[in-house]
Amino acid sequence: MSGNTLKSAKYESCIDACNDCFEACEFCATECLREEDVEMMTKCILLCRDCANICVTASQFMSRDSEYVKQICNVCAEVCDSCGAECEKHQTVEHCKQCAQKCRECGSECHKMAR
Repeated sequence: MSGNTLKSAKYESCIDACNDCFEACEFCATECLREEDVEMMTKCILLCRDCANICVTASQFMSRDSEYVKQICNVCAEVCDSCGAECEKHQTVEHCKQCAQKCRECGSECHKMAR
């Protein structure tokens, strides 16, 4: 394990992906609010906020080995996929490009966990 002995090995990569995605989404939403055309970024901001919240929740459920991990990770994967798709629409905006990548990574990890 990567230095964190409290993290369950079966969840480690998914927890890391969720935490990275949470950070990217929070950053993206904040930066979108600073864009010149904020109205154009409304859907991106809303999805980033939803995605950040579900990523934290998924990380928490995995950390405590909840019996609902599969269900939560399934929802997380869906939200990550939606958020990533929206961020990809703004490819000229660097924070959206980075967020889309983290959403795709997290969505992939959560899809695996939801099986």
